Amino acid sequence: MNKYIFNCTNAIVLVLLSISAFNVNAREFVMSYDGFYDRLKIVNKGDFQYARVNFYISDIGTNETCAIKSGTILTERNEYPLNFTDKAQLLLPFDKQLDTDKAVIVVEPLNPVHDCQLKLQIEANELEGLAFSKQSLYTINEELDELLTDLSGFFVSKLMWFLLPEQKGVAVTFKSPVQFDDENITCEKSVCYFAVEDSWEDDSAVLGDISNVIKVTPWIVK
Repeated sequence: MNKYIFNCTNAIVLVLLSISAFNVNAREFVMSYDGFYDRLKIVNKGDFQYARVNFYISDIGTNETCAIKSGTILTERNEYPLNFTDKAQLLLPFDKQLDTDKAVIVVEPLNPVHDCQLKLQIEANELEGLAFSKQSLYTINEELDELLTDLSGFFVSKLMWFLLPEQKGVAVTFKSPVQFDDENITCEKSVCYFAVEDSWEDDSAVLGDISNVIKVTPWIVK
């Protein structure tokens, strides 16, 4: 059940935060920069220490990583290299000029038969120096929830709030399988679901080694 819920999280985020994309040919995946800029602007305006919106390229059929061979940021007059990771995360600049110049992002997959899509993920994955405690997860949960609301826009968050998914807590992805003796924590292999409660705000007891945490994402229940 939790695995189904976790998969639904990604689907909901994709629906809420869609960005125009199209294939020029079998080897190129093209996206307009303005959609990225709009989301990055919201993150930059907010007071977020950990929460981010990150962009990945994944296979439509399997949802697995679409490894990237090369990438470019193009405007009518200029061409810039696109930075990316081996996990197919796009490392895009927050640049008003690129938005003004109607830039496009061109990605060439390593595997030409991959049918790729853009995957947007709200997450916290820069956690160095942070203690892995319920208190920390409470803080991250609050930030992720606020960012999800901000990205959904005024119309949905204020006037149609009942359409927003309910965030029960956070899903933490670890480097290896772990288990916790706590009724508020459920684990499936390397992913644990933390039902965050208000009492966690002041609970600084360490749960484990933060270096074993890959990322923290919202846990959506509907």
